[in-house]
Amino acid sequence: MTRTNPMLLIDFYKAVHSDMLPDGIERSVSYFTPRMSRVKMWDHVVMFGLQAFIKTYLIEYFNEAFFDREPDEVVGTYDRVLGAALGRKAYRTEKIEKLHGLGYLPIEIRALPEGTKVPMHVPMFEISNTHPDFAWLPQALESLISAELWHPMISATVGAAYREIVNRYYDLSVDDAVSRARALGDFSFRGQECLQSAVKSSAGWCLSFLNTATVPAIPFLEQMYCCDCTREPVAFGAVSTEHSVMCSNYAVDGDEITLLRRLLTEIYPDTSFSAVLDSYDYWNVIDHVIPQLKKEIMAHNGCMLMRGDSGDCVEVVTKTVFRLWDIFGGTVNAKGYKVLDPHVKAIYGDSITIQRCEEIYRILIANGFACSNVALGVGSFSMQCVEEENVLKPFTRDTFSFCIKATYCEVDGRPVPVFKDPKEGSFKKSQRGMCRVYRDESGALTFQDGYTGEGILGKENLLETVFRDGVLLKEQSLAEIRNRLNDGDFGA
Repeated sequence: MTRTNPMLLIDFYKAVHSDMLPDGIERSVSYFTPRMSRVKMWDHVVMFGLQAFIKTYLIEYFNEAFFDREPDEVVGTYDRVLGAALGRKAYRTEKIEKLHGLGYLPIEIRALPEGTKVPMHVPMFEISNTHPDFAWLPQALESLISAELWHPMISATVGAAYREIVNRYYDLSVDDAVSRARALGDFSFRGQECLQSAVKSSAGWCLSFLNTATVPAIPFLEQMYCCDCTREPVAFGAVSTEHSVMCSNYAVDGDEITLLRRLLTEIYPDTSFSAVLDSYDYWNVIDHVIPQLKKEIMAHNGCMLMRGDSGDCVEVVTKTVFRLWDIFGGTVNAKGYKVLDPHVKAIYGDSITIQRCEEIYRILIANGFACSNVALGVGSFSMQCVEEENVLKPFTRDTFSFCIKATYCEVDGRPVPVFKDPKEGSFKKSQRGMCRVYRDESGALTFQDGYTGEGILGKENLLETVFRDGVLLKEQSLAEIRNRLNDGDFGA
């Protein structure tokens, strides 16, 4: 598919704002900021996805679909679409001609490091023009930036929330040698809005965990965040059956034991796998079929994970652990909690919410079992919605009220602070002037606004230049982002 001229990746009104700016404007500065949280349990959002956006759009896309094209094609496409939609008297094409003639994107982005947990109201990054003829450009990119960044940031925040739960309950019940990064997995691919949403969402999840069912998240992270799945743990998948496999074999064999025995002894004798067991009667399989396979399971060079996929997931997964203990036994770890024999484990695939995750862990601990006896999956519901006080809150750009607002400009060399301060709707109040972001005496991230371009020079500022004039200047790796988010303890 031919890429759309990137100057058409806008809301219509962005095409005409360049003509409305003050005469003599030479510089415009805007900030991307989470203005408020509509989720009570979260007062921070994880900074993630900017580097991927820069590589994908500000470099590759703009070069391929704009600067490397003939000027007549670029301007002609812009003129054809806007002329038909707005009318030719509503806009001008000179700015597009000038930008193409310049040959690069005259933009600077100064940002917080990715993986930073950012409080509400604190700017995550600054965007400004570097050439005086293009003060219109930072805000012209607003729609594209907002559309591309809110989702991976929320998914990274979702992953961090689950990782905090894992850390809390593993501290109580699990030996330190057990990987926390493999406690939960992303099962949301098929329920995301589209392929790109699934990939970026899973990439955000992978800042906190290694397990995902979304294969293309791996090449995405390799291309965007300096990693190599053959040399380091980027993400791991799982070998698993599905209902079509179980049901087709049952239709041929007339039982469920034949396939399970074949999986253990012929297909995967040296590989861990999970088997979905509720196609007909889950508890019949657990109570009657699995005991008949005890010899094969104990001789299997791997772990067989028993997967339920219907009913109350909290009850199913915890009772499975208890019954597997009765059948296979296990050991007691250094913290005094029971750990199943390593040949078996319980898993539940994609119905785990924050509340259900905590409830499963609480029940296990209350009954003397380590939380590592279960593997849990987070599906598209929990990647796109959270429940608080019996209210479902879907994730959108407005979950954290992400916005890009102009706060400073220079007109004929004169510094001019810009701000928005609605009488009604205080959360929409913007910063005023240029901003510096820093940590206060307690180490909390905060900001101060009101600076001019010259006045902010030399001030401590955690916003660092990552992109300027078409070039990525500061590249961050997946490993360093994971360590930043997890306080140096991601744990592969």
